[in-house]
Amino acid sequence: MSETLDLTCQLIRCRSVTPDDAGCMEIIGERLEPCGFIVEHLDFGDTRNLFVRHGNQRPLLMFLGHTDVVPSGPEADWSYPPFEPTIVDGNLYGRGAADMKSGVAAMVTALERFTHRHPHHQGSVALLITSDEEGAATHGVAKVMEVFEARGEKIDWCLIGEPSSFDRLGDVIRVGRRGSLCGALTVLGTQGHLAYPEKADNPIHRLAPALKALTQEVWDQGNAFFPPTSFQISNINAGTGAENVIPGRLELAFNFRFSTELSPTVIQERVTAILQDHGLRYELSWRLSGAPFLTRGTTLIEATKDAIHQEMGQWAKPDTGGGTSDGRFIAPTGAEIVELGPLNASIHKIDEHVPIADLEPLSRIYEGIMERLLARHPAGTP
Repeated sequence: MSETLDLTCQLIRCRSVTPDDAGCMEIIGERLEPCGFIVEHLDFGDTRNLFVRHGNQRPLLMFLGHTDVVPSGPEADWSYPPFEPTIVDGNLYGRGAADMKSGVAAMVTALERFTHRHPHHQGSVALLITSDEEGAATHGVAKVMEVFEARGEKIDWCLIGEPSSFDRLGDVIRVGRRGSLCGALTVLGTQGHLAYPEKADNPIHRLAPALKALTQEVWDQGNAFFPPTSFQISNINAGTGAENVIPGRLELAFNFRFSTELSPTVIQERVTAILQDHGLRYELSWRLSGAPFLTRGTTLIEATKDAIHQEMGQWAKPDTGGGTSDGRFIAPTGAEIVELGPLNASIHKIDEHVPIADLEPLSRIYEGIMERLLARHPAGTP
């Protein structure tokens, strides 16, 4: 069994459902500390964060990952126990196999080899792991960035191990992400007997034309880097459960995945205008999950593409699709950010899995990125 496969299996056995790390960070720290890494725990609330660093100079290349996973759902629905790594037909099955314990394992084994061969490399290399990426993310990377800012710790390049690949390992890398803006809307009506609609005000009926307008609105056309902004409803609830009662209120949850063409303020203003144009009585609250970001520097992107080409014989396609990632907390620091990880076809699904044949190549790609940035560049090159 390869080093990366063995470590991935160890991590899958840890039932690290958000925000429980379940021992993953102890495994990682115990492996990297003998390699000369300084191990630091930066825990906040119920979230664990592990930061390990080799070197104390710039430039700093930081690998970023998470050990937490989404719930497995009913384990009886899985072909194999979700927290017992199982190898079948060349695939490794288990919750977190793709998102993202194999990526974390590949980072660790790459760091071990690189620092063994280059104990006096240029700059610094580090790994930051959190246990709250799949949850609210309030006490994870966001809090660690506050610590880094307070002590003047600067990240030059950040490589995130999120599963970016589509059809083949390394065919796609993320160089940015759309913003995510959540809205919670309550439409107010007047409850009453449905046989006397003139004495009630149905919020479902009130909302329907406005909802149609929101779904048909063209928010933007996107740009060369981002697809058009998307408005989607995630939850809608109204009614008392009785079939003869007009409800007095309706609750709607929605989300915008937006490009750099829009700001949260502009989106909020346009939504408010539509609701007011339709004469609704309503309450509305907003939560910005993350602003859009785009890596415009080329150093990390080119190093990543070159390392993929050397290992896989293909050139990766830069992309900004998918959901949010912890890169949204790194982007404001000015660091160049790239996301590269295993295939994403099975993430968050029953029978999540990753091809075993991709694990060591992914580790070698990560190592190749370090070679290009820290083993060959002059000292101090940002």
